[in-house]
Amino acid sequence: MTARFFGFLPAAGTASRFGAAGLKQYAPIAGKPMLRHSIERLLAMPEIEVLFVLLAPHDADFRKLDWSEFGERLAPLYCGGASRRDSVLNGLIAAASAVDPNDWVLVHDAARPCVGKAELRRLIDETGKDEVGGILAVPVADTLKRGDEERRVVATESRERLWQAQTPQMFRHGMLMRALRGAEHVTDEAGAVELLGYKPKLIEGSTRNLKVTFPADLEIAESILKGVA
Repeated sequence: MTARFFGFLPAAGTASRFGAAGLKQYAPIAGKPMLRHSIERLLAMPEIEVLFVLLAPHDADFRKLDWSEFGERLAPLYCGGASRRDSVLNGLIAAASAVDPNDWVLVHDAARPCVGKAELRRLIDETGKDEVGGILAVPVADTLKRGDEERRVVATESRERLWQAQTPQMFRHGMLMRALRGAEHVTDEAGAVELLGYKPKLIEGSTRNLKVTFPADLEIAESILKGVA
């Protein structure tokens, strides 16, 4: 049976570092909520049959927006947990009746609204041929310093072979569910798969696929989305 492709978009976080009023995923960028940009980017890929949006149980904002243009390809699941890992695992379990263990799932950050079609195409095409799965990532370009508790430099770290992880991260549904069940404190899906002894593939992404973490990042993301950065 040919493997299918599904998207999972965790959007249940409170974004404590964002510091602005309201939930970060609904912050306006270029005339649309940030979450909508992320949804549009993933659903622009025809391979993705359904995109599951993983929302907090108390989320009241999603229902206020018009998502009708996406039809049945967009499916909200009010199963978000206390952490990204919890939200993704809950989502995988909730969607298990619709997704086969061998199907591919692409887990993407709601706060990465600028992921490009070319990067998504590389991820799907190259990772789809891999036995383990893979992630978008970019080679580390900056010099890395290790600091102490007083914020003084104690060492300069080599950046050779270091990559900065991005999303989407793409793995088989069954493998990822098994990995996340046994990895409570990981910060991304690849970390959980690594704990099983596998080596996910690194697919080169783009620095334009930034993660909106602080309010100032909204201006950068808007410039990218408007094609002026």
